[in-house]
Amino acid sequence: MRAFPYRRLRRAGISSTIVALGVLVLAGLGFTTAGVVWPTRSIASAADGTADTMNMGHAATGARYWKAVAGTNGAGTGITRTYFISADEVVWDYTPTHHNGITGEPFDATADTYVRSGPGRIGSRYAKCLYRGYTDGSFDQRTVRSADEAYLGMLGPIIRAEVGDTIKVVFRNACPFPTSVHPHGVFYGKGSEGAPYDDGTGNKLKLDDAVAHGRRHTYVWKVPERAGPGPGDGSSVMWMYHSHTDEVADTYAGLIGPMEITRKGDARPDGSPKDVNKEFFVLYAVMNENESPLLKTNLSRFASRLLPPHLDEDEEFGESNLMHSINGYVFGNQPMMTMKKGDHVRWYVMSMGTEVDLHTPHWHGNDAVVNGMRMDVVSLLPGTMVVADMVPDDVGTWLFHCHVNDHIHAGMLTRYRVLP
Repeated sequence: MRAFPYRRLRRAGISSTIVALGVLVLAGLGFTTAGVVWPTRSIASAADGTADTMNMGHAATGARYWKAVAGTNGAGTGITRTYFISADEVVWDYTPTHHNGITGEPFDATADTYVRSGPGRIGSRYAKCLYRGYTDGSFDQRTVRSADEAYLGMLGPIIRAEVGDTIKVVFRNACPFPTSVHPHGVFYGKGSEGAPYDDGTGNKLKLDDAVAHGRRHTYVWKVPERAGPGPGDGSSVMWMYHSHTDEVADTYAGLIGPMEITRKGDARPDGSPKDVNKEFFVLYAVMNENESPLLKTNLSRFASRLLPPHLDEDEEFGESNLMHSINGYVFGNQPMMTMKKGDHVRWYVMSMGTEVDLHTPHWHGNDAVVNGMRMDVVSLLPGTMVVADMVPDDVGTWLFHCHVNDHIHAGMLTRYRVLP
């Protein structure tokens, strides 16, 4: 069995200093972190800027509602886009095809470390809490993802807006622990930050920090120019959103999603950029199910037989719950990402996690342009986001995987397809 020092890392007290040293080593070897969009701390305002009325029109996807407003959103003239998002408890399978999609063969002994269920092992199925979209504020009908969006997997709904717009997220927490929705990059008031800490506020401005089970909260985020593409960017950029009530545990539970901001005048009605044919949002993350708030639930549901007496000392058990995933899939189980030769394809790639989550996503067969440089491998650190533009010219089915050797062994691989 491949040894991964999950407990040894913790006992050794390895800190985030490793990340900085790793970047320096990569730089010395000729690698670059160019193209990494470093998350910036958003400026907070005490006012939420909530619109007084809403006249909601149903978008074609059933996921987005907005009305036109003039000069009322504090970020210029734009529209208010309202998203109905719930944190839902679901059973998630990291390997829904039950075989290795990369080799086309049954799982081998190394893969079994992570995906085999049985005595003392949870396997590939876990209870998770994921963001899911709904058609309206009744939260009776979940939006259905198209076949083209199946690859999103574990990720929450794509939140889209144009510079000048206002984003309104009507949020319901259906998970058994408090959660929130915290955005990167956009402009928000203290009542829409979604992160509990001593910030000198109280009462209503704290309701966003930890939404209890069965409760709701409405988050309002403005989209000024500084939330959109910079001078050297293309027509759109990505920010992530995630629960920040217990940021570590909540993101391991699966509460994370992408947010796309398009330059003013460059967006389609749904907020996506006009000059892009296909978009793909991808999360590279070692999902540590040992740290999920649903660990006890998973033990009782999926690993109730012959559990080791001291799980916190069982390194093999700890290793088995480190799911080296791409959008919540391992060993090539992600639905195929498909495009056509000559398409303008925009990839939005992000990561979350610990010092283990230094990822180097690599496209076989084609390359991309990141910050004006052509490359086929990009660098990710936890909490970073990269935008890569591709015009594929090589037809076929190609690997898209992390180039860290340990992560390859653990199944951090998927595929994409270029059609003629």
